[in-house]
Amino acid sequence: MNQYETVFILTPVLSDEQMKETVEKFKGVLTQAGAEIISEENWGLKKLAYPIDKKTTGFYELIEFNAAPETIKTLETQYRRDEKVLRYLTVKMEKYAAEYAAKRRGNKQPKVEEA
Repeated sequence: MNQYETVFILTPVLSDEQMKETVEKFKGVLTQAGAEIISEENWGLKKLAYPIDKKTTGFYELIEFNAAPETIKTLETQYRRDEKVLRYLTVKMEKYAAEYAAKRRGNKQPKVEEA
């Protein structure tokens, strides 16, 4: 199993609940295919660099996971079938990228101030 990272942009016309349901749907596709989800980050509503389908903003979502290479084909087929997805990108993480991502996730923990 390899470590992957996928980022997808959802259309901004979705309600908060619809956006969360769509993210859960894609997480379900991964878990059904035997993938282990490592981390999930919701980056929120962001401005796009250029308009896509006459939309200038979109909901960004990042998911890191371990999976077999065949799982990627299934996931990206689901992205293409869903009209709520404006764009997506899935990359295989190399050893150093995976270490950096783990370190970055570790820094997101709330800092405890000592008195």
